[in-house]
Amino acid sequence: MVRDWPPPRRSVLYVLGVTRVSRPQEISAWRPSVAGVVEVFHARFTEHAYPMHVHDAWTLLIVDDGAVRYDLDRHRHGTPDGTVSLLPPQVPHNGSAATPEGFCKRVLYLDMSHLDASFIGPAVDTPDLADPLLRVRVARLHTALEDPGDALEAESRLVFVGERLRGHLRPVEAPEHPRPGPGVARDLRELLDERLREGITLAEAARLVHAHPTHLVRAFSAAYAMPPHQYVTARRVDLARRLLLEGVPPGETAGAVGFHDQSHLTRHFKRIAGTTPGRFARSRGGPGPREGGKPAPRPPR
Repeated sequence: MVRDWPPPRRSVLYVLGVTRVSRPQEISAWRPSVAGVVEVFHARFTEHAYPMHVHDAWTLLIVDDGAVRYDLDRHRHGTPDGTVSLLPPQVPHNGSAATPEGFCKRVLYLDMSHLDASFIGPAVDTPDLADPLLRVRVARLHTALEDPGDALEAESRLVFVGERLRGHLRPVEAPEHPRPGPGVARDLRELLDERLREGITLAEAARLVHAHPTHLVRAFSAAYAMPPHQYVTARRVDLARRLLLEGVPPGETAGAVGFHDQSHLTRHFKRIAGTTPGRFARSRGGPGPREGGKPAPRPPR
């Protein structure tokens, strides 16, 4: 008997409302080495429902897929598209999926260093914030927190998230801190250069140059067209290029210039230099043959 191969496709009829395929539950949680962040929690739930409970930290929530409904202070709330939800500490709340497909969420639990107890009342009144810029900033903060080597970037992004949240909860208040002088950006650059390999936290830098962290990042970005964490990364990649051309292995180079590990170096090196550290190191012998077997011309002396 002769059979057709591959076998013919079979059509399948899906009847809505009869069978629903549930997505698997996914959970990821960790505590980063970033001051102010107690925990990062990513989850996809289809059927789990949170009972009434409390946290001793602020709950900063964004939903990437589906929607969540919850009760806070005896009032029903939800998370429509683009919403950032901020649930205050010590206030009971629950949570469950508002759609049959469940929901996918990213949560930051923040201590009281960015939002003190005076913001709890306003947060109870308005926990869901329709602010696209704030949502983008929170999402980028999550991305920075996924790599332990990007702590300075995460700290920089966190201060602007905190500033935005305070602006929503207390919008009529005057600026919290005086603006820094014109020399603050230069002082921070010198400090970053001095501490390039070992690194420095944003809080320590702010204390040493006598400026609030938010204004410090803003002043540096205005002066040098890039935030402090991006400056540090660029300087470390530049230093790594020199070491690689001297024959230092990529793994050793990563630690020598201040990256968390070799993969951290590779990610940023490829983004900035357009190639991996290994390939860059192998190119240190000088100009090689071009396509067609002809050697590359040497620059004029």
